[in-house]
Amino acid sequence: MLAMRAADSAPATRFRSDRVCRINGQLFFSTRENTLEGPFDSHEIAEQEIKAYIMRMQNPHSKR
Repeated sequence: MLAMRAADSAPATRFRSDRVCRINGQLFFSTRENTLEGPFDSHEIAEQEIKAYIMRMQNPHSKR
């Protein structure tokens, strides 16, 4: 997918991958900021938290 982020100087090919991983039996998700968020009890909860994380990152000054 050819896309351009706000901070990019030119469009680039980006590939989506599953951000949820299991470490020592616990579920986490990785971020573009190179952090692991979690642990989560289920894949569904991790997916919900990914969406919430993205919303917070897109609007860091809004209240939760």
